Amino acid sequence: MKHVHNSDLAHDADGFLYDPGVRDSMRAFAAGDDTLALETAAAVRSAWQAVDRLRSQGAGGRGLSAGALDVLARLSTATDEGLSIGELARAAGVSSRNVTGLVDTLERDGLARRVQDQRDRRSVRARITPAGRDWLDSFRQPTQRAMSAVFQGFTEAELARFRDLCLRVVENQQRIEQYMNTARRDQPAP
Repeated sequence: MKHVHNSDLAHDADGFLYDPGVRDSMRAFAAGDDTLALETAAAVRSAWQAVDRLRSQGAGGRGLSAGALDVLARLSTATDEGLSIGELARAAGVSSRNVTGLVDTLERDGLARRVQDQRDRRSVRARITPAGRDWLDSFRQPTQRAMSAVFQGFTEAELARFRDLCLRVVENQQRIEQYMNTARRDQPAP
C-alpha cells in the first residue's frame, strides 16, 4: 500500500478527511454499495502503518517487531517469576505458538530469558533481563516523542474517543471470530 501524504487527502461535504484514491478503488470493489466501512478499514490500516513506521524508527533499527516489543513491555511489568507463554498469549490476544516465537527472538537478543516455573516444573516462564530493561529505557523517550508528534493537535477527549473506537473494532472482531469458531465446531464432520 502506498504511503499517504496530506496532499493526497481531501475533505468530504461534512469536513471529514478521506483518501480519494481509496474511495475510488472501494467504489469499484463494492460495485455501487456503500463504501464507508471499507474506507474506514483502509484508514485504520493506514493509521496503523503510520504509527508502526514511527515505532520502527524509534527502535533505532534494532529490529524488534511490534509483537516482540509488546511481549517485552508486558514482561517489564511482571513479577520476578515472569509470565507463562499462555499468560502472554492471552494478554496479547495471539496464539501460544506466536508468543513462543517472539520469546525465542527476545531470548536470542538477550532481552528475555526462560526460567522454570517454581510451582510447576513442567512449565517455563519468560522473564525480562537487565538488557531488556535497558533496551526499553532507551526506546521509551523516542517513542513518547514520536507518538506525541503523530497525535499532535488531538485533544485528550479526542484521543480517548479514538482509543475507544479502535478497541470497539477489536471487540467486534473478537466476537465475530468467536462466532465463526463456534459455528465451525457445530458443523457435522463430512
